[in-house]
Amino acid sequence: MSDRVVVVTGGFGVLGQAVGGAALDAGLKVAAIDFAPAPSATDDVLALGGVDLTDPAQAETAMAAVIERFGRIDALLNIAGGFVWQTTQDGDPAHWERLYRLNVLTALHASRATLPHLKAGGAGRIVNVGANGAVKAAAGMGAYAASKAGVHRLTEGLAEELKGSGVTVNAVLPSILDTPANRADMPDADFGAWVQPADLAGIMLFLAGPAAGAITGALIPVTGGV
Repeated sequence: MSDRVVVVTGGFGVLGQAVGGAALDAGLKVAAIDFAPAPSATDDVLALGGVDLTDPAQAETAMAAVIERFGRIDALLNIAGGFVWQTTQDGDPAHWERLYRLNVLTALHASRATLPHLKAGGAGRIVNVGANGAVKAAAGMGAYAASKAGVHRLTEGLAEELKGSGVTVNAVLPSILDTPANRADMPDADFGAWVQPADLAGIMLFLAGPAAGAITGALIPVTGGV
């Protein structure tokens, strides 16, 4: 069992569970944070439910709980976020602000609350989830792509700010994840071309590990066969 502690936001979702499970298999300790109610936890897992990471105070409280439980934070994996498909003319403009809050502000507040602990360890890691669909937005993807582009810029800017500190910041840019929700929304798609959550989890955990210290500010496409 390693002493390393990883914090996973959006930890109760499909990708969050894949990342948390892979981290446990690798012998890491896991703190899973989500807005949803918390499932049962174990000695190696701290499950914090009902946390609204769009609120900086709640992010600070959550990270303090992680420190109280484990005494350290070595990596933050920002998975919390949301998605809406809508056209610009016919959609609800309120979704632009909502997705900015869900995708950008959750990553921002979690990162800010975690940074003192990541710096203290001398080799901290932040891994964000961007989107390949934010590189060039398709129809109906304007609000989502704009928010995920914000995640990309946050990743790059923070990586530059932290150079020399030992803390790295990177993002993965998946295409379509193979999840039950996506299968329900796109029943005629080729599911075999999609990115498996376990595969994306492995890439994220590599970036969150000691061997990835030379990588920072990278936006890494993970597109499968799409």
